[in-house]
Amino acid sequence: MNKKTSITTLFCMALMIVMFSYLVSPVITYANDTETYEVSSSTLNIRSAPSNDSRIVGQFVKGNQLTTFKEQYGWVQTYYGGKEVWVAKHHLTPVSTSSSASTSPEMKENLTVTVAAESVMIRAGAGTNYKNTHSVYQGDEFDVISSEGDWYQIKLQNGETGWIASWLTTEVGGVVSEETSSSSQENISNPPQQQPASSGSLAGYTIVIDPGHGGKDPGAIGIGDVQEKDIVYSTSNHVVNQLKEAGANVITTRSGDYFVSLEERVRISNDYQTDAFISIHFDSFPLLSVSGTTAYYAHKDDQPLAADIQSSIASSVELTNRGSMHANYKVLRDTNAPSVLVELGFISNQYDVSIVQTNDYQQRVATAITNGLIQYFK
Repeated sequence: MNKKTSITTLFCMALMIVMFSYLVSPVITYANDTETYEVSSSTLNIRSAPSNDSRIVGQFVKGNQLTTFKEQYGWVQTYYGGKEVWVAKHHLTPVSTSSSASTSPEMKENLTVTVAAESVMIRAGAGTNYKNTHSVYQGDEFDVISSEGDWYQIKLQNGETGWIASWLTTEVGGVVSEETSSSSQENISNPPQQQPASSGSLAGYTIVIDPGHGGKDPGAIGIGDVQEKDIVYSTSNHVVNQLKEAGANVITTRSGDYFVSLEERVRISNDYQTDAFISIHFDSFPLLSVSGTTAYYAHKDDQPLAADIQSSIASSVELTNRGSMHANYKVLRDTNAPSVLVELGFISNQYDVSIVQTNDYQQRVATAITNGLIQYFK
């Protein structure tokens, strides 16, 4: 074999190897940005790998929202219990990012609404997946320009516009347009109401607040060496105060920076006639772009409580809404009362950690959790 033939042969072999690698390599699409989806089927298995033969590690239920960052063979990768998992994409519906501001024929004319919750985020569009643009407070009144689903577009005092969740407002006035249908009128005139935390609506209920970690257990270590146990404790104090203002009898599993075992946390709750158990946490993940809040539940009967609390949090803070999800945490699995574990932001994310340490954010979360419990016990 001469030198020329040898070079040609080597080139052909290299080309064949490249083509073979291309053919057998999995087709993976990396999104330039994360995508948000809602589960459309009644239940959706969560798997350890993108295959129907892979291990099932949990389940999502209809209405859960999740953020995806990778796609392969009709499967998308997301997070569950802080780990990378896979779900079949055909069971998901993209969360709409449409923000059309055109006046709907289902609107009331001259409608004015009052903010009912203590503080509410105004969004750039009609949904919790939009970024917040302003903050408004209980008692503030605004003229409604249009509506989309359960959201009102309002005119702010500075002349700008924004979107507010209708269930965090009460109507001051308005005349029904002649074009409004009866079914649509009912949706606009009777939005689901969330009472302010100071309404006293939790009188007679016993709530256990479980500040996660403590003492020798710092929890997650975030950017700037922020320790989860410290943010958890300060946030929990705000929650306790808001619940007491709402009339609840509040029990905490720890009242300082000391270690409490999972068994002891469960025992404290089970020893009382507890109406709800709320465990407070902050999240962390190696992929630093991961952000947002999540509410976890272990038992199917506890999913409505998780959904109410997560919905209230998502409507009150500016972080990504990761929805409510199933998880087999011991404090949820073994506690007799309806139980939820909330992850209130990722301290591994630069944006989240800058927000969650502020007094304003922790107050908003406390109000949101209180309002979520009020909604649940209605």
